[in-house]
Amino acid sequence: MVLVAALGLAVALVKDPLRQLMPYSLFGGALAVLFLVLQAPDVALSGIVVTAIAYPAMILLALAKVRNREK
Repeated sequence: MVLVAALGLAVALVKDPLRQLMPYSLFGGALAVLFLVLQAPDVALSGIVVTAIAYPAMILLALAKVRNREK
């Protein structure tokens, strides 16, 4: 649980959205392991999908669109 708290703090302290993806993904993985330990596998699986696939994809697509507009 301490690891989840530390990674959550790391996500909050990183200002650049692109750099924030790595601590966020690690945070999601640690949170999924915590949910597995607490015997909530369905919540863990949905958390993995969101933190490892959906959120990073949305951030990368949004950043690419913003950078294309700046050119």
